[in-house]
Amino acid sequence: MKAQLTPRQQHQQPAAVPQLDTLPPTTVEEVSRLISRLPNKTSPLDYIHTSVVKACSDVFAPLIAKLANLSFAEGRFPVQFKLAQVTPLLKKVGLDVSDPANYRPISNLNTISKIIERLCLARLIPHIASTGNFNPLQSAYRKQHSTETALLKILDDLNKVVNSRNTAVLVGLDLSAAFDTIEHDILVDQLRTIFGVSGEALGWIETYLRGRKQYVMAGGERSTLSECELGVPQGSVLGPFLFSIYVSPIVDIITAHGVQFHQYADDTQLYIAIQSDDDLPKLEKCTLAVRDWFTENGMLLNPDKSEVLLVASQRNAKKVAPGSGVSVAGSKIAYSETLKSLGVTLDQSLTFDQHVQSVVKASNFHIRALRHIRPMLDRGVANTIACSIVSTRLDYCNSLLYNTKVSNIEKLQRVQNSLARVVACSNLRDHITPVLKELHWLPVKQRIEYKVALVTHKVLATGQPPYLADLVSVYKPANPGLRSAAQRRLTIPTGLKSTAGQRTFTSASEAVWNRLPNIIQSAKCLFSFKFRLKTHLFKTTFCM
Repeated sequence: MKAQLTPRQQHQQPAAVPQLDTLPPTTVEEVSRLISRLPNKTSPLDYIHTSVVKACSDVFAPLIAKLANLSFAEGRFPVQFKLAQVTPLLKKVGLDVSDPANYRPISNLNTISKIIERLCLARLIPHIASTGNFNPLQSAYRKQHSTETALLKILDDLNKVVNSRNTAVLVGLDLSAAFDTIEHDILVDQLRTIFGVSGEALGWIETYLRGRKQYVMAGGERSTLSECELGVPQGSVLGPFLFSIYVSPIVDIITAHGVQFHQYADDTQLYIAIQSDDDLPKLEKCTLAVRDWFTENGMLLNPDKSEVLLVASQRNAKKVAPGSGVSVAGSKIAYSETLKSLGVTLDQSLTFDQHVQSVVKASNFHIRALRHIRPMLDRGVANTIACSIVSTRLDYCNSLLYNTKVSNIEKLQRVQNSLARVVACSNLRDHITPVLKELHWLPVKQRIEYKVALVTHKVLATGQPPYLADLVSVYKPANPGLRSAAQRRLTIPTGLKSTAGQRTFTSASEAVWNRLPNIIQSAKCLFSFKFRLKTHLFKTTFCM
């Protein structure tokens, strides 16, 4: 079966695509850096415990480097590393544990195998990006791209629609066992014809894909070995990026229908502003075309599990008939009250009320658990646990909460206050400000501003991701001799005066960035910027 190519790719001359014939050799220093970044956990398939590999890096790094270079030169992935132990993990809490479809198969692989995969990935990503054929709105497994940058882009577009007093429809598509249904022949053909991978480099990837075996381990029991004729292993380093390559041609299918979209691995969001009677049919036709492309390439779009969210102001939402919805790939799907995208719950008016409620509920659960064991922990350990299980929830994608309701900020602040009291063992009646200052924790509102400023700095410094770089521009005064010419200020966006407009990244980045002192804006390296920014926010919060 051949992959369905888009018109742009069908007429592309092979000579126009940069070629990758061989994977450049690695060095001992590169391998040593990768070993130092390994997590301390080990795989059941490891010959040597990860902690030993890290402790004896000077011994293992040259050996792994030599193994990787021999593998790259011969264009063959080591056969000994093609075995996976699959651990089934329940996708969501509350699903039927007796239904195998509710489990995600996570592959436990040899740690040295993962190091070699990372070495390949470091050589493959720059080449794939240089071809110009990779989906620019795919945010998974790319530097300076993340779930947060993806959501910032989606929410910027949707809030601008609401700001213009229009209505938008957001569709979250669901793929059934996406990573497990990739056809190796199609993927290899795409790597060769679309992305210019050939020779030993293509041979290495092909041998990485083919001939893999796995067994399932559950409840202390082990299944028989089975060969993997389709898919890429979930839990691998290289597999998810190969999946992104596999689905990359879909960009032209979607844009041909005039629909906006964003992808993070197999998570695909389609959305369109409803300005005329033709816009909703465009979206519905697009979902049919996407379904057909997935089908022709061995994948299954599950419309019944897809979700549809109407994004509108409260006034416009009242105009929509109750029970109405959108036809997704031929199945009528009613509008949902909320839609969960990349771990963030979106509601109809993009207020994040439901998301904040979920964060508060999950955080309070862990705070109660921490309170029970706090007497047995020293302060340093308690602080580490608090930051790992609760603060990460407060900080996850918190840049989206810029200009949210005061009540939402207050709810999150109460969570942080409660957590701080547990760590510091302070009394409920004690004033919280000295406690936060002693712990050196920025309050929730300042943490949001910190994240917005940090993302803006990265965008300005690297130009990545391009879809956010297009939303900000440095102000250039007409008279270069003015004092403002020496400052790195952003251009004030126009037409974003409404509440929705103020929530866009376009508006938030300008508002936060332009309030920063010049010494912070002019910081060259990321470390200096983060240090100066946190110091500035800390002083303005606690020392005024």
